[in-house]
Amino acid sequence: MSVLLLGAVACMMALILSAWLMTFARWFPIEGIDGKFLVDYKTMIRAHVDYALMALFNLAFYGAGVELPVLACWCVAIGGFTNPSVFVVAAFDPEFWNKMHWKVYSAISFIITTIGFTWVGITFVAQAL
Repeated sequence: MSVLLLGAVACMMALILSAWLMTFARWFPIEGIDGKFLVDYKTMIRAHVDYALMALFNLAFYGAGVELPVLACWCVAIGGFTNPSVFVVAAFDPEFWNKMHWKVYSAISFIITTIGFTWVGITFVAQAL
């Protein structure tokens, strides 16, 4: 279950990095790079919020007091980091949604996240009954 703590820390580090990136992109634009580096600011905000939520989920699952399957924890940790990463890539690449390899990455990330969260949810319900 300690992998959930690692997942939370990874998401928190990405959260802080995205905050600094957005701050510099918005408040200290560099002429010639401005608008060309971080193409979609709103999508980066989505990534930032998603990293925060996923960090909180990792911490909540870890602290819930229920012994969780290790593989489910890995799925939550990996999916919790890769899902917001989809938004990060999309914020830098305006053609993101038209590229097959990113569609495949997004689908795999979503599947891993779904498996992890569903498995943890079933474990919680089983523990409650």
